[in-house]
Amino acid sequence: MADKQLINPDVPLALGGNTFGWTSSEDDTFAVLDAFLDAGGAHVDTADSYSQWAPGNSGGESEAILGNYFAARGNRDKVFLATKVAGWEEQPGLTPENVNEAVEASLARLQTDYIDLYYAHYDDESQSPQQLARTFDALVKDGKVRHIGLSNLSPERQAAWIAAAQEGGLTVPAAIQPNYSLAHRSDVEGTDGYGELAEQHNLAVFPYYSLAAGLLTGKYQSLEDFEGSDRAGQLAQFANEDALDLVGALVGISEELDHEPASVALAWLLAKDVTAPIASARVPEQLDALIAASDVRLYPEHVARLDEASQKFL
Repeated sequence: MADKQLINPDVPLALGGNTFGWTSSEDDTFAVLDAFLDAGGAHVDTADSYSQWAPGNSGGESEAILGNYFAARGNRDKVFLATKVAGWEEQPGLTPENVNEAVEASLARLQTDYIDLYYAHYDDESQSPQQLARTFDALVKDGKVRHIGLSNLSPERQAAWIAAAQEGGLTVPAAIQPNYSLAHRSDVEGTDGYGELAEQHNLAVFPYYSLAAGLLTGKYQSLEDFEGSDRAGQLAQFANEDALDLVGALVGISEELDHEPASVALAWLLAKDVTAPIASARVPEQLDALIAASDVRLYPEHVARLDEASQKFL
């Protein structure tokens, strides 16, 4: 998996914007972004749909808060900004009409005239690979988007899009965003999975759910710990002994290395040659463990032990 220079290599972390306007207030979001940039971070990942799932929200909140931040700080050029289309129930699908309307709406909320990395968030099988390639290439040619990314499309559809772009002399996608963590390995590491695709086409890889909705922070070490979490729905799949065994092994290794479990979990991803994991911080105090991932010295024995502990998730 190749680094396409879409990240600051000194801080290989993409800051997730899913908390902005959900569990993070606007003031908290500003503080998190300030701390992230001060630490040398640059890549911020959001979507037009964030956070439509939150009570009282309808989507667009994360982008709007980011736009307010850029306006207040005057630092848009300091951020490598990624956002997405086709995950918001208000603007679903990847037809040319919807994509064009959605990108304009995102640019307005973000208070910017360009997006560094624009993802197709979910597939739209009504659109051929050739049409998808044309639709997104037009955004690049118009200067609204600088790079194209793919998320939640099957490896087969992603390969077909890339081939169509290459054959048509159009902008080739530069990045993919798969679900990948110690608690979800098969999509990337499996045969004909996203890992092989990334290697074949020299794609940057930015995994989401890098901490498995918080499971890999070490906070959840018993079944009782899952009760009452603000991410209970996302964590429900991990309320079992297999997940607790994985967390136990992760916590044990993190104690040996004198690092937080989250740092070690992200370091494992970096050891698997991802470009940068995506992880979010509700408040600035949570950033330290995320940024520290690049300082963790994982030896082959540690990687092997983590591989073994997460074998049931392969």
